[in-house]
Amino acid sequence: MIKYLTYDEIDKKRWDECIDKAFNGMVYAKSWYLNTVAENWDALVKNDYEQVFPLTWRKKYGIYYLYQPVFTQQLGIFSKTRLNEEIVIHFIENMPAKFHFVEINLNTLNSLANSKYKAKNWLNHELDLINSYEKISRDFSTNLKRNISKSQKAGLTVTKGVKPEEIIRIFRENRGKGIPTLDDGVYQKLARLTYEGIYKGLVVTYGVYSKNNSLCAGVIFIRNMKKVIFLFSGLTEEGRELNAMAFLIDSFIREHAGQHLTLDFEGSNDKNLARFYKSFGSVEIYYPHLVINKLPFPHNVLFQIKKLLKR
Repeated sequence: MIKYLTYDEIDKKRWDECIDKAFNGMVYAKSWYLNTVAENWDALVKNDYEQVFPLTWRKKYGIYYLYQPVFTQQLGIFSKTRLNEEIVIHFIENMPAKFHFVEINLNTLNSLANSKYKAKNWLNHELDLINSYEKISRDFSTNLKRNISKSQKAGLTVTKGVKPEEIIRIFRENRGKGIPTLDDGVYQKLARLTYEGIYKGLVVTYGVYSKNNSLCAGVIFIRNMKKVIFLFSGLTEEGRELNAMAFLIDSFIREHAGQHLTLDFEGSNDKNLARFYKSFGSVEIYYPHLVINKLPFPHNVLFQIKKLLKR
Protein backbone atom coordinates (compact mmCIF):
# COMPACT_ATOMS: atom_id res chain seq x y z
CA MET A 1 0.00 0.00 0.00
CA ILE A 2 1.22 3.49 -0.88
CA LYS A 3 0.83 6.08 1.87
CA TYR A 4 1.16 9.85 1.67
CA LEU A 5 3.32 11.11 4.55
CA THR A 6 3.96 14.71 5.46
CA TYR A 7 7.53 15.72 6.29
CA ASP A 8 7.03 15.32 10.06
CA GLU A 9 5.57 11.84 9.58
CA ILE A 10 8.53 10.51 7.60
CA ASP A 11 10.98 8.31 9.51
CA LYS A 12 14.18 9.87 8.16
CA LYS A 13 16.38 6.96 9.29
CA ARG A 14 14.28 4.39 7.46
CA TRP A 15 13.97 6.74 4.51
CA ASP A 16 17.75 7.00 4.15
CA GLU A 17 18.14 3.24 4.58
CA CYS A 18 15.75 2.77 1.67
CA ILE A 19 17.74 5.16 -0.54
CA ASP A 20 21.01 3.42 0.41
CA LYS A 21 19.59 -0.03 -0.40
CA ALA A 22 17.64 1.02 -3.49
CA PHE A 23 18.98 -0.38 -6.75
CA ASN A 24 18.52 3.12 -8.22
CA GLY A 25 19.43 5.12 -5.10
CA MET A 26 20.74 8.66 -5.60
CA VAL A 27 22.28 11.16 -3.23
CA TYR A 28 19.71 13.75 -4.37
CA ALA A 29 17.06 11.78 -2.46
CA LYS A 30 18.85 11.50 0.89
CA SER A 31 17.01 13.35 3.64
CA TRP A 32 19.90 15.70 4.42
CA TYR A 33 20.16 16.66 0.74
CA LEU A 34 16.43 17.31 0.38
CA ASN A 35 16.42 19.29 3.64
CA THR A 36 19.02 21.61 2.12
CA VAL A 37 17.67 22.13 -1.39
CA ALA A 38 13.88 21.82 -1.05
CA GLU A 39 11.63 24.44 0.52
CA ASN A 40 9.21 21.70 1.58
CA TRP A 41 9.03 17.97 0.98
CA ASP A 42 6.59 15.23 1.81
CA ALA A 43 6.57 11.71 0.36
CA LEU A 44 4.77 8.69 -0.97
CA VAL A 45 5.95 5.54 0.84
CA LYS A 46 5.06 1.97 -0.05
CA ASN A 47 4.66 -0.53 2.79
CA ASP A 48 7.65 -0.52 5.15
CA TYR A 49 9.80 1.94 3.17
CA GLU A 50 10.27 -0.56 0.32
CA GLN A 51 9.72 2.14 -2.28
CA VAL A 52 9.70 5.91 -1.77
CA PHE A 53 8.93 9.00 -3.80
CA PRO A 54 9.88 12.47 -2.45
CA LEU A 55 7.29 15.15 -3.20
CA THR A 56 9.06 18.51 -3.26
CA TRP A 57 6.43 21.23 -3.13
CA ARG A 58 5.66 24.90 -2.97
CA LYS A 59 2.53 26.98 -2.56
CA LYS A 60 2.07 30.01 -4.79
CA TYR A 61 -1.06 32.08 -5.53
CA GLY A 62 -2.91 29.69 -3.23
CA ILE A 63 -1.95 26.71 -5.41
CA TYR A 64 0.05 23.71 -4.21
CA TYR A 65 2.43 22.35 -6.83
CA LEU A 66 5.36 19.96 -7.20
CA TYR A 67 8.65 21.29 -8.57
CA GLN A 68 12.23 20.17 -9.13
CA PRO A 69 14.55 21.70 -6.52
CA VAL A 70 17.76 23.32 -7.63
CA PHE A 71 20.82 21.00 -7.70
CA THR A 72 18.67 17.87 -8.03
CA GLN A 73 18.75 16.63 -11.59
CA GLN A 74 16.67 13.52 -10.88
CA LEU A 75 14.28 12.36 -8.17
CA GLY A 76 11.19 10.17 -8.64
CA ILE A 77 10.65 6.65 -7.29
CA PHE A 78 13.44 4.80 -5.50
CA SER A 79 13.06 1.11 -4.83
CA LYS A 80 14.75 -1.82 -3.12
CA THR A 81 13.26 -4.08 -5.81
CA ARG A 82 13.06 -3.73 -9.58
CA LEU A 83 10.64 -1.19 -10.95
CA ASN A 84 8.35 -1.35 -13.95
CA GLU A 85 6.17 1.17 -15.70
CA GLU A 86 3.02 -0.01 -13.93
CA ILE A 87 4.56 0.75 -10.52
CA VAL A 88 5.72 4.21 -11.65
CA ILE A 89 2.22 5.03 -12.93
CA HIS A 90 0.68 3.76 -9.69
CA PHE A 91 2.85 6.17 -7.67
CA ILE A 92 1.98 9.09 -9.94
CA GLU A 93 -1.72 8.34 -9.60
CA ASN A 94 -1.34 8.32 -5.80
CA MET A 95 -0.06 11.89 -5.70
CA PRO A 96 -2.35 13.91 -3.40
CA ALA A 97 -5.10 15.73 -5.28
CA LYS A 98 -4.07 19.05 -3.71
CA PHE A 99 -1.09 19.22 -6.07
CA HIS A 100 -2.82 20.70 -9.10
CA PHE A 101 0.37 21.34 -11.05
CA VAL A 102 3.40 19.06 -11.37
CA GLU A 103 6.72 19.75 -13.09
CA ILE A 104 9.38 17.30 -11.92
CA ASN A 105 12.15 15.02 -13.13
CA LEU A 106 11.92 11.32 -12.44
CA ASN A 107 15.07 9.19 -12.54
CA THR A 108 16.56 7.17 -15.36
CA LEU A 109 14.97 3.93 -14.13
CA ASN A 110 11.45 5.38 -13.88
CA SER A 111 10.07 4.45 -17.28
CA LEU A 112 6.96 6.14 -18.68
CA ALA A 113 7.57 5.29 -22.33
CA ASN A 114 4.23 3.59 -22.98
CA SER A 115 1.99 5.39 -20.51
CA LYS A 116 -0.65 8.08 -20.91
CA TYR A 117 1.80 10.51 -19.31
CA LYS A 118 3.70 12.18 -22.13
CA ALA A 119 6.95 12.82 -20.34
CA LYS A 120 9.85 14.32 -22.26
CA ASN A 121 13.20 12.57 -22.25
CA TRP A 122 15.89 14.88 -20.94
CA LEU A 123 19.55 14.21 -21.62
CA ASN A 124 22.39 13.23 -19.32
CA HIS A 125 25.91 11.96 -20.04
CA GLU A 126 27.87 9.34 -18.10
CA LEU A 127 31.40 7.99 -18.46
CA ASP A 128 32.43 4.61 -17.05
CA LEU A 129 35.86 4.87 -15.41
CA ILE A 130 36.44 1.13 -14.94
CA ASN A 131 38.99 0.96 -17.77
CA SER A 132 42.56 2.29 -17.77
CA TYR A 133 43.15 5.94 -18.65
CA GLU A 134 44.85 4.85 -21.88
CA LYS A 135 41.74 2.97 -22.97
CA ILE A 136 39.30 5.68 -21.87
CA SER A 137 41.26 8.46 -23.60
CA ARG A 138 41.20 6.61 -26.92
CA ASP A 139 37.57 7.65 -27.17
CA PHE A 140 38.31 11.34 -26.59
CA SER A 141 37.50 13.46 -29.63
CA THR A 142 40.39 14.76 -31.73
CA ASN A 143 39.53 18.34 -30.80
CA LEU A 144 39.44 17.50 -27.08
CA LYS A 145 42.86 15.84 -27.24
CA ARG A 146 44.22 18.92 -28.97
CA ASN A 147 42.75 21.25 -26.33
CA ILE A 148 44.09 19.16 -23.43
CA SER A 149 47.55 19.24 -25.02
CA LYS A 150 47.36 23.03 -25.30
CA SER A 151 46.28 23.38 -21.67
CA GLN A 152 49.16 21.18 -20.49
CA LYS A 153 51.64 23.36 -22.37
CA ALA A 154 50.09 26.48 -20.80
CA GLY A 155 51.42 25.43 -17.39
CA LEU A 156 48.08 24.91 -15.65
CA THR A 157 47.95 23.13 -12.30
CA VAL A 158 45.11 21.26 -10.57
CA THR A 159 44.49 21.52 -6.82
CA LYS A 160 42.01 19.74 -4.56
CA GLY A 161 40.19 21.36 -1.68
CA VAL A 162 39.47 24.73 -3.29
CA LYS A 163 37.04 26.77 -1.20
CA PRO A 164 33.48 26.35 -2.54
CA GLU A 165 32.96 30.12 -2.30
CA GLU A 166 35.78 30.64 -4.81
CA ILE A 167 34.19 28.30 -7.36
CA ILE A 168 30.83 29.98 -6.83
CA ARG A 169 32.46 33.41 -7.18
CA ILE A 170 34.03 32.75 -10.57
CA PHE A 171 30.75 31.30 -11.81
CA ARG A 172 28.80 34.36 -10.66
CA GLU A 173 31.30 36.73 -12.22
CA ASN A 174 31.11 34.97 -15.58
CA ARG A 175 28.34 32.67 -16.80
CA GLY A 176 26.15 33.44 -13.80
CA LYS A 177 25.68 37.03 -14.96
CA GLY A 178 23.36 35.79 -17.68
CA ILE A 179 21.14 33.69 -15.39
CA PRO A 180 18.88 36.07 -13.41
CA THR A 181 16.99 33.22 -11.69
CA LEU A 182 20.14 32.36 -9.72
CA ASP A 183 19.93 34.75 -6.78
CA ASP A 184 21.83 35.02 -3.50
CA GLY A 185 19.57 32.44 -1.88
CA VAL A 186 20.43 29.81 -4.50
CA TYR A 187 24.17 30.35 -4.08
CA GLN A 188 23.87 30.24 -0.29
CA LYS A 189 21.98 26.96 -0.64
CA LEU A 190 24.79 25.58 -2.83
CA ALA A 191 27.43 26.62 -0.29
CA ARG A 192 25.52 24.91 2.55
CA LEU A 193 25.03 21.81 0.45
CA THR A 194 28.71 21.66 -0.44
CA TYR A 195 29.96 22.09 3.11
CA GLU A 196 27.49 19.49 4.39
CA GLY A 197 28.75 17.11 1.69
CA ILE A 198 32.38 17.81 2.63
CA TYR A 199 31.54 17.10 6.28
CA LYS A 200 29.98 13.78 5.26
CA GLY A 201 32.97 12.88 3.10
CA LEU A 202 30.90 12.95 -0.10
CA VAL A 203 32.09 16.18 -1.72
CA VAL A 204 35.48 17.11 -3.14
CA THR A 205 36.37 20.35 -4.90
CA TYR A 206 38.96 20.83 -7.63
CA GLY A 207 40.45 24.03 -9.00
CA VAL A 208 42.70 24.90 -11.93
CA TYR A 209 45.25 27.69 -11.55
CA SER A 210 47.05 29.52 -14.32
CA LYS A 211 50.79 30.25 -14.38
CA ASN A 212 49.93 33.56 -12.67
CA ASN A 213 48.30 31.58 -9.83
CA SER A 214 44.78 32.79 -10.59
CA LEU A 215 41.84 30.41 -10.23
CA CYS A 216 40.44 29.97 -13.73
CA ALA A 217 38.22 26.89 -13.32
CA GLY A 218 36.66 24.91 -10.50
CA VAL A 219 34.33 21.96 -10.00
CA ILE A 220 32.30 20.62 -7.09
CA PHE A 221 31.99 16.81 -7.32
CA ILE A 222 29.65 14.80 -5.11
CA ARG A 223 29.71 11.05 -4.56
CA ASN A 224 26.50 9.27 -5.52
CA MET A 225 26.69 5.56 -4.67
CA LYS A 226 29.11 4.23 -7.34
CA LYS A 227 28.97 7.46 -9.28
CA VAL A 228 30.57 10.86 -8.93
CA ILE A 229 28.36 13.74 -10.04
CA PHE A 230 29.72 16.85 -11.72
CA LEU A 231 27.49 19.00 -9.51
CA PHE A 232 28.64 22.55 -10.19
CA SER A 233 31.44 24.36 -11.98
CA GLY A 234 32.89 27.80 -12.57
CA LEU A 235 35.04 29.01 -15.45
CA THR A 236 36.65 32.39 -16.11
CA GLU A 237 37.33 33.89 -19.52
CA GLU A 238 41.01 33.12 -19.04
CA GLY A 239 40.07 29.54 -18.20
CA ARG A 240 38.00 29.29 -21.34
CA GLU A 241 40.92 30.47 -23.48
CA LEU A 242 43.27 27.99 -21.76
CA ASN A 243 40.83 25.03 -22.00
CA ALA A 244 41.00 24.78 -18.21
CA MET A 245 37.77 22.80 -17.81
CA ALA A 246 38.91 20.11 -20.25
CA PHE A 247 42.21 19.99 -18.35
CA LEU A 248 40.41 19.62 -14.99
CA ILE A 249 38.09 16.83 -16.15
CA ASP A 250 40.98 15.02 -17.84
CA SER A 251 42.94 15.21 -14.57
CA PHE A 252 39.95 13.79 -12.67
CA ILE A 253 39.66 10.92 -15.15
CA ARG A 254 43.40 10.18 -14.89
CA GLU A 255 43.13 10.05 -11.11
CA HIS A 256 40.09 7.75 -11.01
CA ALA A 257 40.60 5.55 -14.07
CA GLY A 258 40.52 1.83 -13.29
CA GLN A 259 38.00 2.27 -10.47
CA HIS A 260 34.48 0.83 -10.32
CA LEU A 261 33.10 4.33 -10.72
CA THR A 262 31.01 6.34 -13.18
CA LEU A 263 31.47 10.04 -13.86
CA ASP A 264 28.01 11.59 -14.13
CA PHE A 265 28.25 14.86 -16.05
CA GLU A 266 24.71 15.80 -14.94
CA GLY A 267 23.57 16.95 -18.37
CA SER A 268 22.96 18.51 -20.61
CA ASN A 269 20.03 19.63 -22.77
CA ASP A 270 22.29 22.53 -23.81
CA LYS A 271 23.75 21.48 -27.17
CA ASN A 272 27.17 23.02 -26.57
CA LEU A 273 27.58 21.40 -23.15
CA ALA A 274 26.28 18.11 -24.49
CA ARG A 275 28.88 18.21 -27.26
CA PHE A 276 31.62 18.94 -24.71
CA TYR A 277 30.62 16.04 -22.43
CA LYS A 278 30.25 13.75 -25.43
CA SER A 279 33.82 14.57 -26.49
CA PHE A 280 35.08 12.53 -23.49
CA GLY A 281 33.46 9.40 -24.91
CA SER A 282 30.51 9.55 -22.54
CA VAL A 283 27.26 7.76 -23.29
CA GLU A 284 23.85 9.39 -23.48
CA ILE A 285 21.40 8.57 -20.68
CA TYR A 286 17.82 9.82 -20.54
CA TYR A 287 15.41 10.55 -17.69
CA PRO A 288 11.73 11.63 -17.78
CA HIS A 289 10.67 15.25 -17.34
CA LEU A 290 7.04 15.09 -16.25
CA VAL A 291 4.46 17.88 -16.44
CA ILE A 292 0.87 17.42 -15.23
CA ASN A 293 -1.46 20.42 -15.31
CA LYS A 294 -4.82 19.82 -13.59
CA LEU A 295 -5.72 23.50 -13.21
CA PRO A 296 -8.89 24.68 -14.98
CA PHE A 297 -8.65 27.17 -17.84
CA PRO A 298 -7.51 29.96 -17.77
CA HIS A 299 -5.73 29.31 -14.44
CA ASN A 300 -3.70 26.47 -15.99
CA VAL A 301 -2.12 28.85 -18.49
CA LEU A 302 -1.78 31.87 -16.19
CA PHE A 303 -0.20 29.89 -13.35
CA GLN A 304 2.39 28.32 -15.62
CA ILE A 305 3.31 31.71 -17.11
CA LYS A 306 3.60 33.37 -13.69
CA LYS A 307 5.62 30.47 -12.30
CA LEU A 308 8.05 30.61 -15.20
CA LEU A 309 8.47 34.37 -14.84
CA LYS A 310 9.02 34.34 -11.07
CA ARG A 311 10.69 30.99 -10.28
